[in-house]
Amino acid sequence: MNSDLILLLVLLIWIILGTSVLRWPPLRVLFLGTFFGAIVFQVPLLDWPSVIGMGFISTVKKIGVLIFLGSWIGVCLEASGATLSIAKTLLRKMAKWPLHFVVGFIGYWVSIPVFCDAAFVILNSLNNQLAQESQTPKMGLTVALSTGLFATHVLVPPTPGPLAAAANFELTQLFILFLWGGLLAFVLTLAGAGYSYWIGRNVKETIPIESPTGISPKTSKLPPIGKAISPIMVPIFMMALGTLPTQNSTLRYLLSVLSNPLIALFIGGVMGIPLLQRYTDTPLKHQARKSWDQALPIVMITAMGGALGKVLQQLPLGEYLAVLSFPERMGLLIPFLLAAFLKTAQGSSTVAILTASAITFPLLPGLGLDSDMGKIWGILAIGTGAMTVSHANDSYFWIVSQVGGIEPQKALRTHTVATFFQGLLGILILLLSFQFIGK
Repeated sequence: MNSDLILLLVLLIWIILGTSVLRWPPLRVLFLGTFFGAIVFQVPLLDWPSVIGMGFISTVKKIGVLIFLGSWIGVCLEASGATLSIAKTLLRKMAKWPLHFVVGFIGYWVSIPVFCDAAFVILNSLNNQLAQESQTPKMGLTVALSTGLFATHVLVPPTPGPLAAAANFELTQLFILFLWGGLLAFVLTLAGAGYSYWIGRNVKETIPIESPTGISPKTSKLPPIGKAISPIMVPIFMMALGTLPTQNSTLRYLLSVLSNPLIALFIGGVMGIPLLQRYTDTPLKHQARKSWDQALPIVMITAMGGALGKVLQQLPLGEYLAVLSFPERMGLLIPFLLAAFLKTAQGSSTVAILTASAITFPLLPGLGLDSDMGKIWGILAIGTGAMTVSHANDSYFWIVSQVGGIEPQKALRTHTVATFFQGLLGILILLLSFQFIGK
C-alpha cells in the first residue's frame, strides 16, 4: 500500500515538473507518465494494449467528436462576430446592472462555446471601450471578464475539462451536469464580479479605446441575436428533451435520440455554418482547419488522460481510502484538493481536471460519490479545484495580464486572488449542497 501511494505521488510530481519546469507539451508528459505508471504499478506487459490502448480509444469514442463539435461551434461564433453580438445584447438587456456584473455575465455566456483564452482576446476591445465610455477603472472590468470566462470554462460542458471528467467518471447525464455546472458557475461569476467591483472602487485609472477585434472584415454588421445564440441554445434545448417523462416507447426513443449530446452538438454545428457564410469572407475550409487545429491537441491530451486513468484503475485506491476512514460527508474535499494542488503546481486547468478525475474515479464508492448525482458533485468539486488558483504558471494568467494591460504584480493581487475566492466559495457551496441535497 505505502509503496503504491509513494509511486503515485512520484507520478503526480512528474506531471507537475514535466509541464511546469521542463515545459514539455502535456501530451508528451501524460504519455510518459502513463507508461511509467504501467511499469511501476506492475501492469502485465501483455495487458498493456487492453489497458492503455482501450483507455485511450474509449475516451476518444466518448468525447472526441463532442470536443471537435464544440470547437467548431466556438469558431463559428468567434469568426462571425456572434460573440460580440451576444455581448452587446447582454449590455443592452442588463443596462441597469452594475457594469462589472454585466461584463462578468458576458464572460459567463461566451465561454460556454469559446475557449476562455480566445474569448478574452475577442472581448478585450469591448471591455476597453466600456471602460472609456463609462469612466470605469479598466482593472476591475478585466477581472470581472476573466473570472466570468473562467467559471464556465472549468464547470460547464462542452468545454473540454468537464467533458473529460465526465468521460473519466463514466457519466452519461451531460445535460444534468450542464445545469448544475451552469448554476454553480453563475454564482461564482457573481462572486468574481463582486470582487472586481470592489477593485474598481479602489483603483483610479483611464484606459484608451483600442481598435475592436473579432469582427469579420466582410462587414461590420453583427449577426442578430437570434442567429448568434442558436448554435448554443438549440443543443441545450435538445439535450433538455431527454429529461421529459413519457410512457410512450416511440416518443421516449425519439427523445433519447434528439437529446444525445452528439446529435445536439452536431445540429448546433450545422446552425453555425450560415453565420460563417453570411458574416465572414474566410473560406469555410479555413475555419474548419482552425477548428481542427484547436480541437485535435485537446482530444489527444484528453485521450491520453483516459489511458492514464485506466492504468490507475489497476490500483486498489478504494481500499486505501477505506483504511484511512475518510468520512463520506467530506468526500468532495479529496477531488477538490487534488485538483487545486495540480492546478496551482502546474498551471493548466484542463490537465488538472484530467489527472484529478482519473485518480478520483476508483475512489468514488469510498467517497460516497458513485451515483450519477454523486459523480456530478465530484466533477464540480474537481472543476472548482481547477480554478484554485490561476497564477504565473498558467497561460490564461498571462493572457489576462498582457492583453488586459495589467502589470503581472497587480494581476497576482487581483486576478489570482479572485480565482482563489471563486474556488474557495465553490467548494463551500458544494459541501453545503451535498449535505442538504445528498447524492
